[in-house]
Amino acid sequence: MIFVGDGALLWRAVRHAVDGGKTVDMVCTGGRATAPSGLGDLDVRTVDAIGPLGPEIHSACSDGIVWSIDNRFLFGPEVLDGDLTVYNIHGGPLPGYRGLPLATVAHAILNGESEFGATLHRVDPGIDTGPVVAVQRFPIDDEDVFEDVMVELMEACHALFTDHLDAAVDGTLVARPQPDGPSAYYGSKAVAAVPEHRDNPNYERATDLGMFEDFYPDAAAAWR
Repeated sequence: MIFVGDGALLWRAVRHAVDGGKTVDMVCTGGRATAPSGLGDLDVRTVDAIGPLGPEIHSACSDGIVWSIDNRFLFGPEVLDGDLTVYNIHGGPLPGYRGLPLATVAHAILNGESEFGATLHRVDPGIDTGPVVAVQRFPIDDEDVFEDVMVELMEACHALFTDHLDAAVDGTLVARPQPDGPSAYYGSKAVAAVPEHRDNPNYERATDLGMFEDFYPDAAAAWR
């Protein structure tokens, strides 16, 4: 299997796969976090785009599975055309919260959501539009701030990976079309629009990044 993504969530998943005896053929990362020690001799590629590696991904992938975890790269036909199955672990329930976790979490709080979750889905040519395998939900309490929800979301994302890894390898995962309902995309424009909601009673909660301030310094500065 091949992993594409970045950060602590990516490397946590890679370690789980390696510790479980799975074959990790390649890790493609943007370099936001370095590989932890103890993972053996992995083929790690630091890249600016995933498309140019398409042929190598197809030839190197021994089980036909690609995992997208905390991944900012978009998959094009270089990867999607062919026999690979690409799974993405998305930071939000679909289709209502497509896009960047920074934006989905902030806007979920602004929108007064009492529940949130992570989604495991197959990747298609759209952005977070592919059929859903599973959703890991958790409540948002009235006093929860951005930091609290993001921590819960990261745990939900990792649980989706660990709970479904073996079934993915066995080829027994079933994906179904995304449920009916409003579809919204929270991308970079939604991040920039957060300060427009200063009059929202949930604004302070939605912008209290806590320990994630260092991870999202631009948002921390703009949202104050």
